Amino acid sequence: MDGEKPVFYSVGRSVSDPVRRAEIKIKRSVFVCRLSYVDTIEGAKGFISNVCKEYKTATHNCWAYVVGDSGQISHCSDAGEPPGTAGKPMLNTLLSHHMTCTAAVVTRYYGGVKLGVRGLIEAYALAVGEAVDQAPLVRLVKTQSFQICLDYSLNDSFLNRISALKTTITGTDYKERITHDLAVELSDLPALESVLTQYQRQGLLGYTKITA
Repeated sequence: MDGEKPVFYSVGRSVSDPVRRAEIKIKRSVFVCRLSYVDTIEGAKGFISNVCKEYKTATHNCWAYVVGDSGQISHCSDAGEPPGTAGKPMLNTLLSHHMTCTAAVVTRYYGGVKLGVRGLIEAYALAVGEAVDQAPLVRLVKTQSFQICLDYSLNDSFLNRISALKTTITGTDYKERITHDLAVELSDLPALESVLTQYQRQGLLGYTKITA
């Protein structure tokens, strides 16, 4: 729709989410890509530094990152590879997937066979692409969290009622009653609150709006 903000993606929603890893081998050279969620330049630099230190015996540790709500800040490095053959292809792969809040490091172990400029560009882009494609990317949208408590008998109908809304169940606790931790995208917040208020007035559930 015209005027609708573009949606951006990452490999997680927070720095505590797992680092995504992919490994490829091309003409005896091994390329290992690691992708992490980062939300600041400092966070990106910290992740890159940690990977470079851990794999300091590798031939190269090339990197790229993009941060900002709309991916407005980005940087990359060839880290000793011929100019333009590593960092830029890595960054372009992230951007082509509309990603932000993401740092990528590709660790290369040279196998004794030169790949040439074109070969390097393709290899570094492919390594990042393999990591990106391992699992669906996470839509980076602002959400509001709720905790909802309801009876087992109501659970299926309630979940069906909110299935058309942009909601995610982030956790569930099954005890005497069911407690759901739920996140809703802000665009559907009014609709969800309307449903919750209706159920609450009927005494069918209780809910708490979680404030950060």
